[in-house]
Formats: sequence, structure tokens, C-alpha cells
Amino acid sequence: PHVRMPPRDLVPIALLGVAQFGLLIALLNWGQARVPAARVALVFACFPLLTMLVAASLGRERLTPGKTLGVALTVAGVGVALGEGGTASGTGHDLVGEGAVLAAALCGAVCSVLYRPYLQRHPALPVGAVAMLASVAALAVAAGVAEGFFQAPPHLTPGGWLAVVFIGASSGVGYVLWLWALGHASPTRVTVFLALSPVTALVLGAMLLGEPAGVNLVAGVLLLGAGLWVATRGGEEGSNRVGTR
Repeated sequence: PHVRMPPRDLVPIALLGVAQFGLLIALLNWGQARVPAARVALVFACFPLLTMLVAASLGRERLTPGKTLGVALTVAGVGVALGEGGTASGTGHDLVGEGAVLAAALCGAVCSVLYRPYLQRHPALPVGAVAMLASVAALAVAAGVAEGFFQAPPHLTPGGWLAVVFIGASSGVGYVLWLWALGHASPTRVTVFLALSPVTALVLGAMLLGEPAGVNLVAGVLLLGAGLWVATRGGEEGSNRVGTR
């Protein structure tokens, strides 16, 4: 069926797309260039905690003890799984880089909360298409002005282009599924599963690449599992209030 969005919805969805798929990624990439990957993952793991606080401050969710404990356990699980790599200061702390990563997480948290009313009125796929198209346009302008992107064609090998296509396609599918989830569950319950990302990478590295899997990884997975269980059990309080805003 043909989906029509009124301008009063198109404009904010486009702006959220620029923030979510443009500003967030730019801040995260900039931070990753300055901060060790493990520390980036640990800082970005605050995403669900920030989402919970933003949702509560805007009256979109109740700040319950169970949900707070669950989110705290998932953040702790990521920290334990990363071990010393996430907290070691041998390379020094780059406060600007870490601040950029934290700002990226905050940007995603705000967008996660503000998206939901539109996702309850419209299907996830057209919302995602509008948001991503707006972000592509904004990033193209920024890349052309700041980095001269259009002055010469990118110099990539066939393998490089294949990687770009794969990352773009897989990210697109992932984001649409994420938007669909935001339309069916509270923002905190959706974003708390983002804590699985760094831990999943560690588990896959151990399984497929033979990377060492120590006690920290096992303990982190257990903490993360406990946190997800605590954060997602019970009813969806406050979900009906969101759709009316």
C-alpha cells in the first residue's frame, strides 16, 4: 500500500535522520580515530542508560528500579567483557575523543525517544527511507564542503567497493529492524540490546578467529544476560502515553 506522510511528520523524521544517521556516525567515527576501540565500546555502551534518562526526563517512560538495575548490569557486563582494554590508561585519556563518543551516544538516545511517535503512525521502512535519504544528502554536502569529496572519484579497490556495499546494505537492514523495534517497544528496552554489540564481537572473535576468551568474557556475557533479563521483564509501562504525544 502507498504510504503518505504529512509534511508535519516528514520534516521532523528527516531531521532525526540527519542526527541519527549523520551526526551520530560522524561523531562516533571521529572519536574512534582518537580513542582505543575497547574504550569507545565502553563509552558507547552508555547508550541505553542515556536513553532511559532522556525518556524519563521527557515523560515517555517511568524510571523503575528494575529497568535501572538491568541497564546498569548491561553496562557493567560490557566493561567486564572488555577487561583492561576498556579501562587501561596506558595510552592516556583523550577527553575530546571520549566526549565525541559520549555525544554520539546521547544523540542516539534522544533520537530513539523522539522517533517512536512517528513509528507508531507510519511503517518502519518508509520512515527509515526518509531518515536515511535526508542523512545521505546532509553528509554529501558536508563531505563536499569540508573534505572535497566531489573533487575526484574515490580511489577504492574492488574489494573496497564490495566492503562499502556490504556495510551499507547490512547497516540499512539493521537500522530498519531497529526502527521497527522502536515502534513496538519502549526506547530503553530496544536500546539496551545494543550492549550486545561489543560482546558479540568478542564472542565471534573467539569462535571464528581463535582469539583468546578469558574469564572476563564469560563473566561479561553472564552480566549482560542478567541485565537484559531484568531490563525487559514486566509490562510496557508508559508505552500508551508515548503514542498520544
